[in-house]
Amino acid sequence: MPTASQVTETITERAKEVGVRVRLHAAEIDGSRRIGVDEHAPVVTASVFKVPIALELAKQGAEGALDLGERITVPPGHPTPSPYGLATFRHEITMSWYDLAILMIGISDNVATDLILDRVGKEATEKTLRDLGFEHTTVSQDCGEVLGGIGEDLGISYEDDERLLTELPIERIKSLRALQPEHSCATTAEEITRLLGLIWRDEAAAPAACADVRRWMDLQVWPHRLRSGFPDDGIRVSGKTGTLPSVRNEVGVVEYPDGGRYAVGIFTDAVDGRSRVPERDAFIGFAAAQAVEWLRLPEADRE
Repeated sequence: MPTASQVTETITERAKEVGVRVRLHAAEIDGSRRIGVDEHAPVVTASVFKVPIALELAKQGAEGALDLGERITVPPGHPTPSPYGLATFRHEITMSWYDLAILMIGISDNVATDLILDRVGKEATEKTLRDLGFEHTTVSQDCGEVLGGIGEDLGISYEDDERLLTELPIERIKSLRALQPEHSCATTAEEITRLLGLIWRDEAAAPAACADVRRWMDLQVWPHRLRSGFPDDGIRVSGKTGTLPSVRNEVGVVEYPDGGRYAVGIFTDAVDGRSRVPERDAFIGFAAAQAVEWLRLPEADRE
């Protein structure tokens, strides 16, 4: 049976084949088994930062600081660009904070995210992360600020469309502040899986708040990254993707019919700026499956 080092070598070799660098951590939610690749290295979250925002929204709702059922009217033309959701609507729409969270996590709606973060506050979100013991996980910007910074760095109006950047040298792309953890929303693979563990064990906030976040993550629609590694219909995968030029991430929880629960965080950055490389998305599922399958081996077989 493979050792942990053999599993991580298999993962890193596949990463090289598809043209990405990987940072990874997978952990039992109800146990102590762990496996990682550069899991303590700071990484750019991209839209993975919407998980801490969701937690803060659910937490404030459970504490009575806001009403998740309050109705919000969103007119068309919000300045934050997004390829999905509210940014594409032609007419105003009214929905609750709870429903906005479904859009934020389910389809990674940037407008919904910025409305929510403006309501709950960056400072409150950061305070919750620090109170939970996270040193490197930050929500320092909203989506509009991250995307606006890309436009500023390139001297263009960037509308969250990577196809505009595919001809740029990768060195130019990697120089963007949005792709540098010290200048953008950041975490580590280990910290984000620890956060997911707290949420799944009802330890990150009140049980009702944690249940809300779990439901929102379970409603994510994208099957091409984390879920691609677990095609069995009996396996439940709840996740949140993150995407920026040359960056493909996903974090989530994999739950098996036998009760096994595993938090996974995978962060990749590519050797070029191509926007549509299916094998890089599929790599995330491959790496997650390799890590989780090793965690599920009997102790004697994991030596």
